[in-house]
Amino acid sequence: MKKNNVTKQTMPYLILLMVILGTLVFYNMGQTKINKINYDKLISELSKDTVESIEVTPKSNAGVYYITGKLEGYGKNEEFRVNVPLSEAVLDKILSYADNNEFEVKTNTNPENSSLVTILVNVVPFVLLIGATFFLFTRISGGNKNSMDFGKSRAKLSEDGGRVRFTDVAGLNEEKEEVAELIDFLKNPKKFQKLGARIPKGVLLVGPPGTGKTLLAKAVAGEANVPFYYISGSDFVELFVGIGASRVRDMFKQAKQSAPCLIFIDEIDAVGRQRGTGLGGGHDEREQTLNQLLTEMDGFGANEGIIIIAATNRPDVLDPALLRPGRFDRQVTVSLPDQKEREAILKVHARDKIFDNDVNLENISKRTPGFSGADLENLLNESALLAVRRNKKAITMDEIDEATDRVLMGPAKTSRKITDKEKKLVSLHEAGHAVIGLKLEDANEVHKITIIPRGMAGGYTMMLPKEEKISIATKSELLASITGLLGGRVSEELYFGEISTGASDDFSRATRIARSMVTEYGMSDLGPVQLEHKSEGVFLGRDYTNNTRNFSDTVALEIDQEVRKIVNDCYKKATKILKDNEKLVKLLSDTLIEKETLTKEEIDELVNTGKLSAKKEETEESVEIKETKEIKEEKIKKTKTKEKKETEK
Repeated sequence: MKKNNVTKQTMPYLILLMVILGTLVFYNMGQTKINKINYDKLISELSKDTVESIEVTPKSNAGVYYITGKLEGYGKNEEFRVNVPLSEAVLDKILSYADNNEFEVKTNTNPENSSLVTILVNVVPFVLLIGATFFLFTRISGGNKNSMDFGKSRAKLSEDGGRVRFTDVAGLNEEKEEVAELIDFLKNPKKFQKLGARIPKGVLLVGPPGTGKTLLAKAVAGEANVPFYYISGSDFVELFVGIGASRVRDMFKQAKQSAPCLIFIDEIDAVGRQRGTGLGGGHDEREQTLNQLLTEMDGFGANEGIIIIAATNRPDVLDPALLRPGRFDRQVTVSLPDQKEREAILKVHARDKIFDNDVNLENISKRTPGFSGADLENLLNESALLAVRRNKKAITMDEIDEATDRVLMGPAKTSRKITDKEKKLVSLHEAGHAVIGLKLEDANEVHKITIIPRGMAGGYTMMLPKEEKISIATKSELLASITGLLGGRVSEELYFGEISTGASDDFSRATRIARSMVTEYGMSDLGPVQLEHKSEGVFLGRDYTNNTRNFSDTVALEIDQEVRKIVNDCYKKATKILKDNEKLVKLLSDTLIEKETLTKEEIDELVNTGKLSAKKEETEESVEIKETKEIKEEKIKKTKTKEKKETEK
């Protein structure tokens, strides 16, 4: 397949090379060496009988005879040329030599014949070459007629906005209300102008990836009865300086002709980054594009009736001039959905899927905090793929549970061979996490424990908040999180008699929380002072040389001591809890070795009764065996009936 693609890509160039070489060869073959002589020289050669042939063409407009011919010793592509006065006497004299010397004489009666041949020989090959070059490069560029229109806008116009409507966007009620106001203004501007209100010129949609920013913009396009232009921020930036600015001008020029209208710019951070940043200076092309965008949005010229909607997940890198009032007047934060919004999103993506009766979307929404809309769509899609793979007629909770684990941790590595020692170690480690979650008051609720390897983890304990709330955590909740993370190592040390590398990720997360408590949240003996701040990534030119360490070496030592103190206190607390609940740790560990996975209901049953009730549930294998037996019995029954009928006949 790749070989065929390479051949298709290189073929036009090979054809073009052959055309050029053929034209050059043809042109060189048609070239003739011309030796210019005068009339006396011609008469002298005629007297010597060295002329082999001549061709006479009258040029009445120039008053001369145009004579060409060959002399003895000339090559194949060599001839002489002479102009003689347009006189019958001169022509008769030349023809008399021809009669005596018997050489070939050709007389052209059409004076334009020679010129036409000259044009055909010298001009037509170049015309063909230019035409072939244009045709081939048009094919190479994919037949794009606008391949040379570098400065033209790449924004695409959608008259009807597509098929997405607000009903297709689950949740985001406040966000939909904000953007719906723009549509209302475009439809009925007098309602706003009556009270002197000015509609925002630009709305910036900000939020994590997958929360529905682009989907919300599509819904705006679907609801609006005005032209809707959409473009990506990367479509403005080109290699050549000035192209991006030209495209911005052309986009607004088209928009003015269609006003009132909407323009949607996706991933605007590709072109809207701060100016003058970057090691070694800024990016001239991007900065010129941004300058033109700023001018078009709010400069000397007024763009009445044009509203811009842009989306980004990096508002911190945008230029301040882009975010000021008069340009992007309003920022709409599209955050991760809460439990009710997740349920509504699941209902939207479950429209075309078949679910078993035991599937409850409300329960799924409660078990997926922190999932974005894209994650939830992927969750249901993965569960549908698993159901097809297992030859089921409907999606059950088994597929949804497995899909949840796949989205969070990756596919299960069931083929990997695990030793008994490793299995016991992992089971004790995960049991330690679970017991801390079960016995510590402010810890998260344990929903699932498994020792089946997934991704880089040998097993994991799923712990979810007892009730969903906004992103505010108390000191006791943070300490409980650290204690829960350390529970795995403590359990290994107490009941396995040896420690392993399995707790490295737990230590990393616990240390990060403890350091944030000391340096950001003011939850230590150092007092309510912020010594460090979060940085999601280095923005070259702005953050590279920015010193986030606003403290002395003495304070740095105190920070380290406070972090160590928090972690050590939590470690001691985890040790006490696990020592007091030794039987529960070993019970969970032994059950995990036997069953490998425990659900919330099974964990609660173990905590309350100390054992699992023997439930006679049909496994998939037993159901399959049962179905096979029934099919065989049915076949035997049909065979006997058939034989009986044949016997009666």
